[in-house]
Amino acid sequence: MIAVIKQSATQHQLENLVAWLESKGLEVNVSEGKEATIVGLIGDTSKVDMMLLESMDIIEQVTRVTDPFKAANRKFHPENSVIQITPEIAIGGGHFQVMAGPCSVEGENLISIARAVKAAGATMLRGGAFKPRTSPYANQGMGKEGLELLCAARAETGMPIVTEIMDPRDVDLFIDMDIDVLQVGARNSQNFNLLKEVGRAGKPVLLKRGMAGTIDELLMSAEYIMSEGNPNVILCERGIRTYEKRTRNTFDLNAVPVLHYLTHLPVVADPSHATGYTRYVAPMALAATAAGADGLEIEVHDNPQCAWSDGPQALLPTQFAELMPKINAIREVVA
Repeated sequence: MIAVIKQSATQHQLENLVAWLESKGLEVNVSEGKEATIVGLIGDTSKVDMMLLESMDIIEQVTRVTDPFKAANRKFHPENSVIQITPEIAIGGGHFQVMAGPCSVEGENLISIARAVKAAGATMLRGGAFKPRTSPYANQGMGKEGLELLCAARAETGMPIVTEIMDPRDVDLFIDMDIDVLQVGARNSQNFNLLKEVGRAGKPVLLKRGMAGTIDELLMSAEYIMSEGNPNVILCERGIRTYEKRTRNTFDLNAVPVLHYLTHLPVVADPSHATGYTRYVAPMALAATAAGADGLEIEVHDNPQCAWSDGPQALLPTQFAELMPKINAIREVVA
């Protein structure tokens, strides 16, 4: 249920309303926008008489929300959320960021890759220290040593880090190392214990869509994080598994405008995992930008043939440098 507050309402009246609703056992979300103040109610709203609520002097309108996701719902929060990554870097609400780097952190070459992508215009460094792999015999990542290399690259370049967390038991490690954005990968998009734990951590979370997940399932996963008190969720469309075999996944570009319609959260696109082939990454990165994505996550490696994982979809630093001006040109048109 949401209640639209009259513009004439005082702060004291609003505080009294919130206190009364909370006394009914409801969680109350207040969103104060430029044009309207919205009060969202989460919980058993049958405890509140809708007619009584509508009769109150400060209430403009009351509407029941049937979608199961509440905190992520644009009806609760009409204006686009802006997620502050660092004091200088934000995403959403007109702030566009490009996250670039290797799929796996492999060693000292991370520093040179980080320098190259920053010089080309990337604003955030992505790289995997912990890697979920289909085979238990495939490389699983460098673990804590990989996180240390990412931190060294951050110190060198000033770019905040985006890296995947796989285990709720590692949250304290990520917090202690001040990892800027905790990425929840496609395979863990419905690992509800992990979602709740990163929700409690309070750090920005990049949440990827599951390999066969629906848009509503993605939003419900975001709801798990937000229900623990963390509003800093960034959604990521990275392709879904279909019958098509010519690409790694099917890049659901529909998801970008659909998510913007349904939710206030920023939406990022990952054309690398979506396509699986270097030759398709650039055109789909441009298409996602034109579709209104708030950011891109792109894999870049200095020697893809020798990459520990996902070399066939990684751009060379020179290819990434050629792509960035085109991304910026599209941003000039659609921003």
